[in-house]
Amino acid sequence: MSTVRLQAVTAPARDVPMQPASLDIWDKKYRLKSKQGEPIDASIDDTYQRVARALADAEPTEHTRAYWNERFLWALRRGAIPAGRITSNAGAQEHKPKTSTINCTVSGTIEDSMDGILDKVHEAGLTLKAGCGIGYEFSTLRPRGAYVSGAGAYTSGPMSFMDIYDKMCFTVSSAGGRRGAQMGTFDVSHPDVKDFIRAKREDGRLRQFNLSLLITDDFMAAVDADADWPLVFPIHVKEQAEHDLTDAAKVIWRDWPTHKNYISRDDGLVACKVYGHIRARHLWDMIMVSTYDYAEPGFILIDRVNEMNNNWWCENIRATNPCGEQPLPPYGACLLGSVNLTTFVRDPFTDQARFDWEEYKEVVRVFTRMLDNVVEVNGLPLEQQRQEIVRKRRHGMGFLGLGSTLALLKMKYGSPESLEFTEGVSREMAVAGWEMGLELAREKGPAPIMDEDFEVTAAMLRQRPEMAADGFKAGDTIKGRVLHARYSRYMQRIATVAPELVAQLAETGSRFTHHSSIAPTGTISLSLANNASNGIEPSFAHHYSRNVIREGKKSKEKVDVFSYELLAYRELVNAKAMPYSDEPGAQLPDWFIAADDITPKAHVDVQAASQKWIDSSISKTANVPTDYPYEDFKDIYTYAHAQGLKGCTTFRFNPAAFQGVLVKETDLENTTYRFELEDGSVVEAKGNEQIEYDGEMHTAANLFDALKEGYYGKF
Repeated sequence: MSTVRLQAVTAPARDVPMQPASLDIWDKKYRLKSKQGEPIDASIDDTYQRVARALADAEPTEHTRAYWNERFLWALRRGAIPAGRITSNAGAQEHKPKTSTINCTVSGTIEDSMDGILDKVHEAGLTLKAGCGIGYEFSTLRPRGAYVSGAGAYTSGPMSFMDIYDKMCFTVSSAGGRRGAQMGTFDVSHPDVKDFIRAKREDGRLRQFNLSLLITDDFMAAVDADADWPLVFPIHVKEQAEHDLTDAAKVIWRDWPTHKNYISRDDGLVACKVYGHIRARHLWDMIMVSTYDYAEPGFILIDRVNEMNNNWWCENIRATNPCGEQPLPPYGACLLGSVNLTTFVRDPFTDQARFDWEEYKEVVRVFTRMLDNVVEVNGLPLEQQRQEIVRKRRHGMGFLGLGSTLALLKMKYGSPESLEFTEGVSREMAVAGWEMGLELAREKGPAPIMDEDFEVTAAMLRQRPEMAADGFKAGDTIKGRVLHARYSRYMQRIATVAPELVAQLAETGSRFTHHSSIAPTGTISLSLANNASNGIEPSFAHHYSRNVIREGKKSKEKVDVFSYELLAYRELVNAKAMPYSDEPGAQLPDWFIAADDITPKAHVDVQAASQKWIDSSISKTANVPTDYPYEDFKDIYTYAHAQGLKGCTTFRFNPAAFQGVLVKETDLENTTYRFELEDGSVVEAKGNEQIEYDGEMHTAANLFDALKEGYYGKF
């Protein structure tokens, strides 16, 4: 069992009262209710008690169940926040038996056939119905215009099939009362890559998807060299006679997520037909213009994802969960949880402000066991998903409230001292988590994959040359725990600060293959953390509006919210304080900064400081002002690649394209929306003005977005 700290817990001087928006979101999303809508959880603490009891019940004896119920509840009250599916569904089987505690899944590989496409639509529908998010790679489908011999016709291409998944997701989520979440990824070398980049420019299209390109190191090198970039797709075995596989101008050998029905070599590479070329910088500019104007596609550095994957020898990752923090293999699944960093700040806003590192590490240790127990109550709908999560026992612990915590500590987000702090909380979480991985393996047994035997292959030796230096050769047998602890690039980094721990993990194996990722934590931050800043982000603003879906309302509802640090400052220091106040007695200190006050470079620097100790990935968005110069914007992505990130996403307010979830009052005030009525007359209104339409009141911005995007009246 984890060592219990017997010293007294230091409580904050005064609690910061929960704001109405936070309690409202808890009530709508996480509070357990009966089928008749009657509350079963009387308070947030009742929700915590339900979750602690459900996860402690996975322990083997009555004594350990009682002990860990108490410890889990302690951790929940001290800042451990399981992800939404756990908080909503753990201990709720009597009331909603078909739901899952797992946030993240990735589809099985979509095979290039009608059966393969429709089979995965069916599986995705069951997954979304259970409340899970799901990601898919669509570049496994042959390009538009390619001949389909079985049908005697030409295919309409991947985009048309994505539309089917989009409509399925909207229908399932509308029926289930929770918005479905999907990620669609696409290889930057696919012949239809330009269609993918432009896909969401059509109003209402693919709105149930986040979209991300799989960017390779070779592509970044081609951009740097201003070289031509080949657009390719695998050659079917039936087409082998039509191609000269030795002609490097027409056939390229490369990694591909499936070998089924394709021509492959012993080193694992697949023969791909060259459909054409495009200047790499021209394609890069297309991507950058789209992200500047539409905030998509995102940017997944897929070679780095696979190079740093703890399960590098048995997984080829090609997709992520909907927000990108969990790169997963086919049928991969991962549960999530976040630690609220604000709860560990002592004497906030004073010269004595400090972070309680010892209590933080103890919460991480207890929370690690709690999340590991979620595997036993996963509720995943597909057998392949259940097998995957039990075999590897992946979980993704992260943190939330980083921006708020830095303000409590009087640090500026992005400053050198904030980078040091960010790296510190990430490193300490990692080491404490892997200590528990070893302890749990000794107590309960390691993840099954750790005890499996694997044959050393030519592909393995190509990926890890040091294995050959250690005497391994093709055909040898090696344990999964050795491949994991000794040869994964991430665990090699952990060994630089905890060499004995990693050596013991190579001998025993870990309870899980992955421990950490940083999620966006949007609604759990707003609700259970009283609007502490999301995940690794700064606060979006200190007083702003959030657009939320209300069941039965025909457009989104605008809700006013305050940042946690502003609430805390008003409660503990100055009750009159407000952002942008002209009154000297109401002004905030200069370390009270928000997302737009931070340079894109600083956003990347914070992500990079954390990423080196996070074994999965980080969901982060660099918010840039509407008037941010395009030429400067382009540099964000090349800088992210140079800094070793696994992905990058940006957001620039662009009301012509879409209405975001988080919106500042100044942006709404400065944007005019135009509505043309049936009689041809035109009504104009500022984004924050209230308009009566169809018997309901809406903000002009939300009504415009609902009508333009086609979701009006469909929630």
